[in-house]
Amino acid sequence: MIIDYLKKGLAKTRVGFVGKIEELVTGYKKLDDEFFEELEEILIQADIGAVTSMELVKKLQEEAHEQKIDDSSEAIGLLKKQIESIMGHDQPHLNIQEDGLTVILVVGVNGTGKTTSIGKITYNLRQQGKKVVLAAGDTFRAAATEQLESWAEDVGASIVKQNEGADPAAVAYDALQSAKAKKADVLIVDTAGRLHTKVNLMEEIKKIKRVLEREYPGAPHETLLVVDATTGQNAIEQAKLFNKATGVTGIVLTKLDGSAKGGIVIPIADRLEIPVKLIGIGEGKEDLRPFCPKDYADTLFSK
Repeated sequence: MIIDYLKKGLAKTRVGFVGKIEELVTGYKKLDDEFFEELEEILIQADIGAVTSMELVKKLQEEAHEQKIDDSSEAIGLLKKQIESIMGHDQPHLNIQEDGLTVILVVGVNGTGKTTSIGKITYNLRQQGKKVVLAAGDTFRAAATEQLESWAEDVGASIVKQNEGADPAAVAYDALQSAKAKKADVLIVDTAGRLHTKVNLMEEIKKIKRVLEREYPGAPHETLLVVDATTGQNAIEQAKLFNKATGVTGIVLTKLDGSAKGGIVIPIADRLEIPVKLIGIGEGKEDLRPFCPKDYADTLFSK
């Protein structure tokens, strides 16, 4: 079954990726070396990256040889099978605790849609009847706190904030105490958008995480990295460095609907082994959806 929201979200990627493979297939009848070279180039251009693209083509060649397939028209079916294999089975969604408080730490670079993603996650949790507290841990930008306040008011969540320039770890501490006192179901901690190359700012995230761990054993239950699909391969480098600093448990991939680089999901799964848990496919509150690898592959390769 092709999911309508995914069809819309992957439209640009499909044209730039599978559309080009379909053109390649019509130009070649046989699966020869030239076909595979051109296929590898298409995969790299689709932001699947050189390493994963080479691996995919090599596996494709091996499978075609084993099954004695030399008709190019069968290549797309084989490629879809390889991509499904890389992405694995359906990933578990957010790790929400059945009993007690769930703490979610949200990190990412500037401009990825981090605060908006927090708002949409909060909306989804509120739809499930969860009591949510937000921690305005981005104390560098007054606008970030205002944006988070607006979301909290809109979806019916509580918010804990301090003055601009306050210690973000102190905000996280206060928010955790508030969430426990209110018997909240979920605490979501926002952090300042930062370049992943800034060591001092990465240390600040580590400090926030230490405070959460100390004050509530087991926290954070999720550390979500928000990445922008339109950045392509740069998302891989961001994820590597944030994962090293904070131990990322899941990725929120935003702006998928505005990107022809939706293929970035594949190398994320292949090289990082961090699940993509949520994808952004529009501006609406409900447009941050759980990611399903099978639905992704089915939609990407749909006619």
